Order: sequence, then C-alpha cells, then structure tokens
Amino acid sequence: MRDRMTTRPLITGLMLAAIGGPALAAGPVLPGAPDPKPMLPAAAPTPHATAPDSAVRATLSNGLRVVIVQDRLAPVVTTEINYLAGSNDAPAGFPGTAHATEHMMFRGSDGLDKDQLSELGAKLGGEYNADTTETVTQYYYTAPADDLAVVLRIEALRMNRLSLKQADWDKERGAIEQEVSRDLSSPAYNYLSQLQATMFAGTPYEHDALGTRPSFDKTDAKLLRDFWSRWYAPNNAILVIAGDVDPDKALANVKAAFGDIPAKVLPVRKDFSLGAVKPQTLSLPTDYPIGLATLAYRMPGSKSPDFAAADILGDVLSSERGALYALVPSGEALAAQFLYRPKPDVGFGVALGAFPKGGDGEKLLGRIRGIIADIAHNGVPPELVEAARRRELAQLSNRNDSISGLAQSWSNALAFQGLSSPDAVAAAYKAVTVADVNRIAATVFDPAHVVTAMLTPQDSGKPIAGKGFGGAESFASAPDKPVPLPDWASTALATLHLPEPSPVPVVSILPNGLRLIVQQQHVTNTVSLYGRIRQVADMQEPKGQEGVSSLVERMFDYGSESKDRLAFQKALDDIAADEDAGSSFSLKVLSRQFDAGLALLADNELHPVFPADAFKVVQLQTAAGLAGLLGSPNYLFQRATTRAVVPAGDPALREATPQTVMALTEADAKAFYAAAYRPDLTTIVIVGDITPEHARSAIEQAFGGWKAVGPTPAIDMPAIPLNVASRSYVPDRSSLQSNIVLKEALGLKVTDPDHFTLSLGNEILGSGFSSRLYRDLRVKSGYVYSVSSSLGWSRTRSEYTVSYGADAQNIGKARDLVIHDLEAVQQQPVTDGELTRAKASLLRQLPMGRASFDAIAYEDLHLVDLGLPLDQPDVAARHYFNTTAAQVQAAFKAWLRPKDLVEVVQGPPTGG
Repeated sequence: MRDRMTTRPLITGLMLAAIGGPALAAGPVLPGAPDPKPMLPAAAPTPHATAPDSAVRATLSNGLRVVIVQDRLAPVVTTEINYLAGSNDAPAGFPGTAHATEHMMFRGSDGLDKDQLSELGAKLGGEYNADTTETVTQYYYTAPADDLAVVLRIEALRMNRLSLKQADWDKERGAIEQEVSRDLSSPAYNYLSQLQATMFAGTPYEHDALGTRPSFDKTDAKLLRDFWSRWYAPNNAILVIAGDVDPDKALANVKAAFGDIPAKVLPVRKDFSLGAVKPQTLSLPTDYPIGLATLAYRMPGSKSPDFAAADILGDVLSSERGALYALVPSGEALAAQFLYRPKPDVGFGVALGAFPKGGDGEKLLGRIRGIIADIAHNGVPPELVEAARRRELAQLSNRNDSISGLAQSWSNALAFQGLSSPDAVAAAYKAVTVADVNRIAATVFDPAHVVTAMLTPQDSGKPIAGKGFGGAESFASAPDKPVPLPDWASTALATLHLPEPSPVPVVSILPNGLRLIVQQQHVTNTVSLYGRIRQVADMQEPKGQEGVSSLVERMFDYGSESKDRLAFQKALDDIAADEDAGSSFSLKVLSRQFDAGLALLADNELHPVFPADAFKVVQLQTAAGLAGLLGSPNYLFQRATTRAVVPAGDPALREATPQTVMALTEADAKAFYAAAYRPDLTTIVIVGDITPEHARSAIEQAFGGWKAVGPTPAIDMPAIPLNVASRSYVPDRSSLQSNIVLKEALGLKVTDPDHFTLSLGNEILGSGFSSRLYRDLRVKSGYVYSVSSSLGWSRTRSEYTVSYGADAQNIGKARDLVIHDLEAVQQQPVTDGELTRAKASLLRQLPMGRASFDAIAYEDLHLVDLGLPLDQPDVAARHYFNTTAAQVQAAFKAWLRPKDLVEVVQGPPTGG
C-alpha cells in the first residue's frame, strides 16, 4: 500500500517508456525487429540435425520453419509462432489491419470456437498472448511441457481454419478502440508516432501498427479475412519451441499438427526508398513529473550489416563512463541515456536527458547536442567499445536462464533479424571494430537531419473527492454453462493432478543473521544473485527526514570507499558484470567471474561513498524530481487510492517533499544507512552454475564481516481498520481514456488458509481471458480494453483491487458490472466447470514460477518478505486441489465487501 515513489526508478522508467516503441498486444510485448523477405513453399522437407548451438531445426514440406531448443530449467515449454507479416502489409487506408487480425486470432477457429479457446487457455494455466509490429506478428504460449501437443494444435487451427465472423469483429472492435484510446493517452506514444512519421516519411514505416478509430470503423470481417488469407501460411511462419521437451517427440508433434496445412503463394512486397530526414522540432506537453529533451537520428536497421556496430555505438553513448551519462553526476540532468531502436530496414536512435519541472530544457538540449557532435567528430573511446562488446556477449550467454527468454532470443534472431541463430548475433558483435563504430557515428549524427523534441510537464489539476457510489444496475447475463472441449483437448487435460514438488534449495543462516538461499542450475554458464534487505521507509525514516531512503539509494551510483564512480564502473565492465546495489541488490555475471563480481557488489553494498559534492547533486536532483512528481497525475492517482483505503495518520501517508529532502544532511543519510542496512534483515538468493558450497564460502568471505548496528527495527506496518466506500477523481489533461481502480482493505492475514481460497476464487472472477470480469466487461460489452482483479499481501495487511481502463461514458457501466460479478460469487457457488478450470490453471501455473532465474529468486524473496516457508507453492497446490465451490463462496462472503470498494479515476478533465 506504499504510495511514495523514488525519483531514480521513476525517471528511468519514463525514459524507457518514452522511446521504447510499443508493439501492440493485449499483454506482454516482445521487441520488434526486421521483416524477412517472403518465403515460397519448400520443395521437400529437410532432415533435422543438431547444430553446435544444440538447436534442432527442420523445414516441413509446406515451408514451415521449426527450431526446437531444449532447456531443462523447469517442466515448462514456450512456443512462439512468428508470422512474417505486420502493419507494413496492411491495405492502404487501414493501418491497423494486422493488429485487428491479431485480436481476431483469439476469437476462435473452425473446430475450436472462442469459448473453447478461452477454456483451453485457462486450463493450460500458462501465459498466452500476441503482439504486432511493422513486419512480424507473434503468438506465444508458455505452458507445462506435457501440454505441448495441445498448444501446437491450437496454433495449427488458427493458422488454417480461423473463424473471422462479422459478429465477433463487431464485439472486438470496441475493445481494440479502447486500446487506441489508451495509447493515444500516452505522451510517450504520441512522441514516438510523430517521430516515426518524420523519420520514415513516405515509407511503410511512417505509420505504426496501432491503427486508428476511423479505420477500425471502416474495417469489416471480409477485409480481415483477406489479410489473414494472404499472409497466414506455414511458408510465411517460423515456429520456435524452447523448454523441457524431447526434440524428436516435439518435432513429431509439430508435423502432426501442421504437416497437412497447405503452403500459399505469398504476395510480393513493394520496394521503397528513404529520403533525407527533414529537421523538425516537436513540442509535446506531458503528464510526467519531469521533462525530457531529446535528439533523434535515423540509424541502420537490424537487417543491416551495420546493426551490431550501431548497437554498440548506442551502448557506448549510454555507458556510465561516457560523456552523456556524466551530465547526471555533474547535476546538469536528472538522467541521461541513448536508446537505439532498430526496425528491419531502418532504425532510429534517441539521445535524451531529463530535467526538472520548470527547468531549462533548452540548456540541457544544448549540452546533449555538443556531446553528440564531439562523438561524431572525434569518435568514441576504444575502451568503451570493448566494454560494450563484452556486455552484449555476456547478455547473450544469459539467454538460457529463462525458458520464455530463450524462445524470444531465437525468435528475434530468426524472424526479426533474418539470422540463423543467436550465435550469429554474437558473431556480429565479435566482428565490430572501433573504426566501424566511429564510421556509424560520423554518418548518422548529422545535425542537418536531426529531429529535436521537448516533452514538457504540465499541471492537470488536483484530485477531487466524492461520496460513495450506490448500488449496481441489474444485469441479466446468460448463466454459465459447461464448455465441451474437442476430444483431443479434453483427453489431454481431463485429469487434475498435483505438480511435482518444487526443488528444495540449500538454505543457510550466516552468524550475522544473513539468510542465503542457493538454487544450483546447469542450463547456462552464468550466475545470478538477488538480494533484498527488508525495509519499510514509512516506518524507518525519522520524523522530518522523509525522502532520506530515496537519497541513500541513489548514493550507491557513486561507487565505494575504495573505488570512485568511474573506477567502479570500469571494474564491472572488465568482467561484463551487471550489478546494482541498494536495499534491493543484484549481480549477473559469467560463472568464472562470480567471485570477482561478488567482491565488487559487496564493496558497493557495504562501503558506499557519500562524497559531499555528489551528495549535494543527488539532493538537488531528488528534490527537483519530487517537485514535479508531487503534482503529476500518476502520483496523485496513486496517493488518492492509498488515502481512500488507509486511515488518517497512517504511515503509508507519509510524504517526501522537496523541503524535507533539502533539509537532510550527509550525517542523516549515513545514519539511515547504518540503521536500515542490516545483515539480519537481508536475504540473498543465488541461482545458476555454482555449487552451494562455493556460494556459501564466497558469501561468507564477502558479507560475513557485515554487522548489524543497534536493535532490530520494527518495520511491519500496523494493521488498519476496514475502509468505507468513497470516490475520487484525478484530472489528467494528456489522457483520452480513464484509468480506474476499485480497491478495499481486507481483514485477513496472509497466514490465514482462506487466502488460498480467495486466490482460487479470484482466478474465476478476474484473472485472465476466461475470467468473469474479462468476459463481461470486454468480450460481451466492450466497455474496457483490459480488466483484472488481484489480491495483495504484506505481513500485516491485505487488499483487493480491480483495475481497468475505459472511456468516460463507460466508467459507471463497467463499475456496476464489476460489483455485479463480485456479488454473484458471494450469492451462489461457482460452477463445477469454473472451479475445475481455475484449479487446472493455478496448478499448472506453479511450475511457471521456476521457468527463469528471475522467477525462482523473486518467488523465494517474496516468501521471505511475507514470513512464509519456501515450500509455500507446494502447500498452495494442496489447498487448490482440495477446495470446494462452497468454500470459495464462503470465503468471498466472509472477506469481500462490494459496497465498500473505493473508486479512484484518473482521466480527462471531462471524465469521472
């Protein structure tokens, strides 16, 4: 329930959002890249063979290219089918056709209608979604490895027998137009779309993949079917399978599912040429708490032979040892970075700096312009080129530490970059020279062809409180009915069973109280370390020193007592280690460099430096960031939500201000560090290619001398009374669509077994595409683009939240539907079908928590934070397996209070 943000993560997140360039999806987005040439049908299948990279490759007789990569990290598999078509292939006047087709792929096919597809997706329990870019549309599933054949059958039916009914499109159009409103509400999206139109004028890349409301109003099922018929073919697709599978059996499953689908003669894409970029200056108001000054340049695309050199140039410019980042410690920018975003045939790069609200953006822009000009004229530091190359290669080595990440890595290389494997990407990086990087810099950083932009914060008004809302309207929705699955699916998913118990980690407690958890894995030659010190700033910051925890966090950027900022970063670069220190700390490094990386992490974590000049810069930057943050719509929205749920005077309502930050001293910061950074509140999780014995020995050497100072602080928030209903509205001038949260405090603790029962019920109510909320608010009514409900826990508090985005005229209708669905769970037992589906989903989800190093570590750290045992997933599985519909109904009656939900709306001034 904490509502305060630190400026450091906030600024970084905004910068990435501003330039990231969204792919279009209903959920997670995969990065876009090149658009390979159309493929003609293959004459005959090629025998599969195991290459040095251990991937099994095959091309079916219909032209479908298949890559299977084994990874035994967890009993999980990810499939990604990449269709080599996107928004660039849309008919004139209909820029969102590829995006709309992607949505319709979830509306069912002959032999598997939309209800059956939703039922299957829920029972599989994994993650499934899609995204659309200019040249590639991806569909991906992550599911238990045993269900691979089911997932492949789903994709084959969608490839060959998509329904595409006009009635389904009429429903989906409302949802996709909500997505358009959501993205047009983002200053980052508006900047990106204008930048793209300027950079790539007169080419297919001039428009992004989103589409427009007018074009969707003109779109019908016939147009979508024509697009699908032209481009959705096995010989225009690449299927990547990664995970705990037997490659021969997996390939047999692929042939059984896809082998009979005929190839097609694909359309020929028209060539295009790029004219020179016309210089332009963009000025955009934003609801961000900071301003952004940017210079954008056209750069090589990811199919270009210069891609790797351009990427390394971007890395050099973003290096914390470089001149651009130096604007931050000098106090000239709140943050600074260079972001390179390649598309297939073209790309762009953006140099940007963040300045405080009311600050001098033009002055910062001038400094950035001078740095870029110096690089273009004098070249880049050779040592930074070598450091960037090492880091890129090390990151590629990490690809096996996530099953879905491994599938994505292969998809990027094959479908987006037109290469044979991630190893080919590595070879390209290895071949880059300093001369290559300097040549790219001298070519692209032409001041006559730069697009300048200034994103300036604006006020959006103060939040407005209202009275509690009344009862819901009456809805006569159709009763739930069982959804019969096809025989091939029902047979595969007929039996519920408990998943295999989670692997038991090696846990030890050092004499100083530090908890060490080691999960040895052999899937990659890397080691990842994740640490967390239990801190609650609202409980630990001395009165009048609000913001000291944020200030201390930023001081870790300045190295250690033995190595200043530049020397420390060079030491990390020398071993290609990714390190971050603070209350949450981490290290990713090659196995052979673990001890060296750990020594650097411990030096940074245990001996941070508080130089007077740096402290003053960080203090000013933190205060300046807060000055904009406190009036930003996102912050006001978050704070209004917290204020509505917790009582007056609660610690969660403490607030750092520019005044409290500027009153802090170095002594205050050092005192907070000494009191709050303690080994007896610290947990370290190590996952990867390392033995528990080696890990324990190394941790003892690096952290064993760390001693706690003073008594253990009380850091658990006090319990709070149950809230009552209220309504608040936060104006946001830059938004076209409203963001709505319904929330309430619950009375149970995370140790109460009913929390498992509520989680199972929430799976039915508001989790995923088959949930009641998704069905009623999106599929049936089209009131929202997305909706979800969730349960949140700490050691002393719990809460229930429903979140959705809607146009102003749909806010009340959506809210009433939420209350109707929540009360329905309380008034009558959920159906047997719903209960079985929810159990299947949650039981199959549990192995997903072991499918990446990050997931393994974060699960362990989360359990420690909650004071729960590490075998909690196995305990949860048994509860889910044995829970009855009557128990779900009773738990929702006991703990949920629909009439006490608070409502907070962030949206256009005319909304609410």
